[in-house]
Amino acid sequence: MSPALLTAQITVYINGQAQRVPAGCSVAAALAHAGLNLSRRSLTGQPRAAFCGMGQCQECRVSIDAVANRLGCLTPAKDGMKIKTEA
Repeated sequence: MSPALLTAQITVYINGQAQRVPAGCSVAAALAHAGLNLSRRSLTGQPRAAFCGMGQCQECRVSIDAVANRLGCLTPAKDGMKIKTEA
């Protein structure tokens, strides 16, 4: 991987707050990079976050650009993206 790709960053908006994250990362990785260890809460109120990293567990569901229930682990983060957690 080229050194430029390792240092390139984009800006995403997580719950309305601008966050600089590595270019090329997934939305789930962007949340983790921003220090958010959860993306939603279960029906019983328990915190949930990306677990499997391949879309099977669906614990990484977030709203992306006003579209609900997107899988953060499978969605590449893009500059200017608006991500909203349910947590």
